[in-house]
Amino acid sequence: MKRNGSRGCVTRKTRFGSRERDWLKGDTQRGCVCLYGGTVDPQPQASGPQASSTPQTDLQLVLCSTSTTVEELCAQRDGQGLYVQLHGDLVRRMDSSERPLQMVYDYLAAIGYKDPVRVQQEAANSDLSCLIRFYSERPVNADRQERTLLKGVFSVRKGKSQLHKWAERQVILCGTCLIVASVKDSLTGKMHILPLVGGKVEEVKRRQHCLMFSSAGSQAHTYFVNFDTLADYQRWHRQASKVVSQTVSLVDLSCYSLEAMPEYLLYSQDITHLNLRHNFMSLEGPGGLLNLPRFSQLKSLNLSNNRLGVFPECVCDIFTLTELNVSCNSLQTIPAQIGNLQSLQILSLDGNHLCSLPEELGGMSQLNSLGLSFNNFSNIPAVLERLSAVDKLSMAGNRMESLELCTLAKMSHLKNIDLRLNGLRWVKSGSLEAVSQVTQLDIRDNRLDSLDLSSVCNLETLHCQRNQLGTLTLSGFTLRILHASNNRLTTVNIYPVPNQLTHMDLSQNLLEYLPDWVCDSRKIEMLDVSHNLLSELPSRLINSLSLRKLLAGNNRLQRVPVLLDHVPLEALDLQHNKLSELSESLFYKALNLKYLNLSANALENIPPSSQSEESLSTLQELYLTRNNLNENCGAVLVGHKNLRVLHIAYNHLLSFPASKLSKLEQLEELNLSGNKLKTIPSTVSSCKRLHTLIAHSNHINVFPEILNLPEIKLVDLSCNELTEIQLPDSLPATLQELDLTGNSSLMLGHKTLNLFSHITTLKLDQKSTATTGDSVSVSTPWNHGYSEMSGQRNKLCVSVLAVDRFRDSVEACYGIFDGDRNEEVPRLLQCTTGDVLCEELQHSSVDNVYMCNTFLTSHRKLGMAGQKLGASALLCYIHREPSDPGGFFSLTVANVGTCQAVLCRDGRPIPLSKIYSLENCTEEMERVKRSKAIITEDNKVSGVTCCSRLLGCSYLSPWVLPKPWVHTTPLCAQDEFLILGNRALFERVSYQEAVCTVQAVRDPRAAAKKLCSIAQSYGCKDNIAAVVISLQISEDSCTCEPPISNSELRGPLPVPVPVSATTGPNDPATLSSSSGVVSEFSSETSASEVGSEAGSTASDEHPSSGPTSRSERRCSLHPATTLCGIMVPGSAVAGPHVGQFQQQQPTSATFSSNKSDNGLDSDDEAPLEGVISNGSKLEVEVDIHCCAFQLRSGAPESPKDLRFEKQGINYPNGKMRRQNSVVVSATNGCLLAVCGREIADLKKSPSTSSLFGKKLSNGSVVAPEDSHNIIEVALEAPKKKSGYFTAPAQQDPEDQLIVPPSLEQEVREQLRGQGPLVSGPSLPSSKLCLKDPVWDNPHPPAFASNLVSGPGPVPILQHEVYDTAL
Repeated sequence: MKRNGSRGCVTRKTRFGSRERDWLKGDTQRGCVCLYGGTVDPQPQASGPQASSTPQTDLQLVLCSTSTTVEELCAQRDGQGLYVQLHGDLVRRMDSSERPLQMVYDYLAAIGYKDPVRVQQEAANSDLSCLIRFYSERPVNADRQERTLLKGVFSVRKGKSQLHKWAERQVILCGTCLIVASVKDSLTGKMHILPLVGGKVEEVKRRQHCLMFSSAGSQAHTYFVNFDTLADYQRWHRQASKVVSQTVSLVDLSCYSLEAMPEYLLYSQDITHLNLRHNFMSLEGPGGLLNLPRFSQLKSLNLSNNRLGVFPECVCDIFTLTELNVSCNSLQTIPAQIGNLQSLQILSLDGNHLCSLPEELGGMSQLNSLGLSFNNFSNIPAVLERLSAVDKLSMAGNRMESLELCTLAKMSHLKNIDLRLNGLRWVKSGSLEAVSQVTQLDIRDNRLDSLDLSSVCNLETLHCQRNQLGTLTLSGFTLRILHASNNRLTTVNIYPVPNQLTHMDLSQNLLEYLPDWVCDSRKIEMLDVSHNLLSELPSRLINSLSLRKLLAGNNRLQRVPVLLDHVPLEALDLQHNKLSELSESLFYKALNLKYLNLSANALENIPPSSQSEESLSTLQELYLTRNNLNENCGAVLVGHKNLRVLHIAYNHLLSFPASKLSKLEQLEELNLSGNKLKTIPSTVSSCKRLHTLIAHSNHINVFPEILNLPEIKLVDLSCNELTEIQLPDSLPATLQELDLTGNSSLMLGHKTLNLFSHITTLKLDQKSTATTGDSVSVSTPWNHGYSEMSGQRNKLCVSVLAVDRFRDSVEACYGIFDGDRNEEVPRLLQCTTGDVLCEELQHSSVDNVYMCNTFLTSHRKLGMAGQKLGASALLCYIHREPSDPGGFFSLTVANVGTCQAVLCRDGRPIPLSKIYSLENCTEEMERVKRSKAIITEDNKVSGVTCCSRLLGCSYLSPWVLPKPWVHTTPLCAQDEFLILGNRALFERVSYQEAVCTVQAVRDPRAAAKKLCSIAQSYGCKDNIAAVVISLQISEDSCTCEPPISNSELRGPLPVPVPVSATTGPNDPATLSSSSGVVSEFSSETSASEVGSEAGSTASDEHPSSGPTSRSERRCSLHPATTLCGIMVPGSAVAGPHVGQFQQQQPTSATFSSNKSDNGLDSDDEAPLEGVISNGSKLEVEVDIHCCAFQLRSGAPESPKDLRFEKQGINYPNGKMRRQNSVVVSATNGCLLAVCGREIADLKKSPSTSSLFGKKLSNGSVVAPEDSHNIIEVALEAPKKKSGYFTAPAQQDPEDQLIVPPSLEQEVREQLRGQGPLVSGPSLPSSKLCLKDPVWDNPHPPAFASNLVSGPGPVPILQHEVYDTAL
């Protein structure tokens, strides 16, 4: 299959005729099934609509309905059967009664589609094959077949003696054995079996392509096999080497889509471990499960995830089994014959529909581990009382509402019990009988409001987090580990004192004081009491001789007790308290202290590191962000010579002592942001290990001497007052990111930009050349800033989307995509989501519909990348309600996963998103449990993700879905700003603190930077992303202004400015020349640039010379009636000037044609992408692209009412697929053809590379101006020839131009690129053509060859567009 860029992303069999299309439109329960890997009969069927075609082997389209069965389809095409593949995973044979089209419809409904018409459209989309695909025959996977079975006829010699002769024999490598037939071409007669486990496979150097196979043991046998080709030799050598290296006779056939075992596997009688997990094993047949008892030495058998439906009773005849796994097979009952397995020790029955166990199970005397998790048990089965050897019971995810401790007392053998996720409401102790055998109990994620386990006298480990506990009573005789976070505890009662307790987590509770027994515990090493209501810490606790880690952040502490003696404390977290001072003895009494976090307090100074000049401090990480420290703290910090990480952001530092900084030679990460520094001392060059310097939001005007450091990786000096940069001759190869945005006076020349060319991520501001009088851009009542930080990760797995002017109107679109551990999916989502939303808005104006469809379509467009990888996604769309175009704005928010949006209204935070994680969403947890997913102890679905809704990760369907939460709220004047952030941000920063943080900073970019910086200082190690959108929603924000006459813009030199050009009814449609009139150029804006960008808009007509040629500037609250950047004719234009265009902004920039020798404007040294200047003329790279629009109102009155304009309807802000690249010259008004290779060569040239900007390492949208407003191109995604990026893609739209007949021939020649020059007057005024549904237009014309002439008006059609492979 082919990816984007090819018209033949799938091989079509035919295009349907009118009869077939009419039949499809007659009922939404009709559609087509795409069958891969088969052939089609060229003769159409006599009855019913059928697609005729020519035979091909890739794809065939079969018309059917939702009631059509597999049997009927096979009979129709003389096939043997059909196979289905979900999410690119396993392939299974379909039952004859299954209905393929209904299966597709059910799948689409399950992920979130509701409208039957839309379901019909999506079912015919070729991209859907990455989610569900049908095959007419079983696809062959050579790699899997090789690992399952190798077979061939080769020259074989038995034994090492030269007396034996070579002979042609059938040789098979299957399982653990080498099988050699005694007859050349058949397997009849005697079979020679050579066990290979523990044996040898060696190369025979005397013969070419020859291997020697030897078995293990003193009676070892040897066979020599001579292969015909090098490929066969390598294949057999590789597979045999794996077998001989095993220590046990293990055969792993998991995830092979097997319906039966290879027949030759039965010759491997030495197999002891057989893994058949994730297949579709059947009972009958030569390799069916009924043959399993033939393995006489089998000890371990895994049959999980095989869709068995019933327990295979034949397994009960394998008396040697010690381990059996039949999880996730939809089993309803267990047969009584299970009691025959007297040697069984481990039995896993998880993920089924069991509600009882047979009594015969009680006779299995050696069974010691029983897995019953995620079934339908309402109580602990009574048969467990007889299973005296069982010490571990797993019953998580069942339906137990109460637990009787007296029941556990009867099961004297149970030691480890897992009752997570059961909905437990009560734990009752009906008698005084002690439960002495239980040592480990897990009851987290239930609904308990109180818990008394004092009768469980030998309890060692208790997990009870995420309940609703108000009180907790335990026995302390043997207690070692206690996890009780995320409850409502006000006290914890443990008696006697738990002297064996080493680890205790009481965070996220309501504790106002710590009980005395905490201080009396002699062995406690780790104590987490963060996020409570503590006002003080006991002195005995902080002076404990066993405590090594104390986390007491987010409390109400006002002081820290004095350390009386040396303590072994290694980590101390006291952030978010009310500390104003620290004990003077802190550092020289806690000599082992390596981590100290004091952020978000009121400290004005810090204690000295020692009492003398010589310091013994071992402190390595120190976080002092958001205190009241001044520059005097530098003298104290110098004593911590082992310091590696220092965060002292957002304090009151006016300077940092140069002599002190030079002594921190071990420093690796330094954050000085948010202070009042004017310079960073030159002695920073002494910190040879420094790899990260963050000093944004200061007053720094001199670039620090850090580019000579050998290990420097990241430098953030944004939001400062830099004016110039003094650079060395070369930059360190380690430098990966440099952020210089927000330095308004910084000017960079060509030499500097070329020196920065190797930096992976370079962030610079664009310097606009337009003056105030030239700018006619419509302002928006919002602007934004964003920040991304990779933390301690080596890659950035989060991407940001921000478009301040969405769809070329007063709308906005913002988003965050967090891939957790992968960077591919966030990049792809950032490239496509804005486009998809723009397209969906044409089909529906209902918020829940277009947002939901945007997420589902983006999910589909991920292709193969979305099969195994996924991402949380948040999308915000600011718009006016369609019912009230002149009213106030509304904000529509949609999200999946853990990215969140918070609106500040009257200074209060209003959460607008829903957190789709299993821990935070009870209804999602119940849904996932009902679908029998396995949820691990860390609350992750199948151990993969904690989110129940994501874009991507389709292989986890139906547990993880892409359907979003959608919410719309009207905006008002009290709305100050909007904050978007990923999980890492809001895990560390509360909603209220985030709001207060942004309120204190006026600049949105600086506010976003601050949010990320403080989250890092609070302990976040993951990727962090934040977007801050400042809102000015009020009637007072009107920016209307009267029209400006064209004469005001005339000057001695032609200056192209972004104005709306119109043409009178009698004016010829010509290109503007250099006669002094203003012109408009429409160009594509590159999204992969950081340092600079430039855009313009192109007009194919002369602007009229009248004073109304410049359109009236409208404000955000009183806009002209527009749609998708096109001003609807007659809506805001009087007189003859119809068909007026609205300027695309803000990615457009204006340039003066008076250029200096180096091609840059004299007022701006910043390079502009796409602008190629050669002295006297200015060339702007644009493209001609015909797009399809659907207009809902304002039909044109004449063909001249609509003019062809280069618009990005499917790509917001004008980002489009490149069709025909041209260069528009501002001097002679001609079109010059430029091939793509020449443009690529320009970008590769060192002298011009800076003209084309810089790419971001993670593909995030980074605007060179205050608001980044472009969408990242797909080239930012990793370029792979196989794997995730080989999915079949949606086809490019096929375009159609309608031109006057008199100009048809000239346009043909121009688009074909036949003529080198096309004169201005000969360019036609191209009309806008609406794209018909594919089923209505089976043979669309080619873009450059089939031009349909039509002098009449363009029809306005209201058809849905079917984006299919038909």
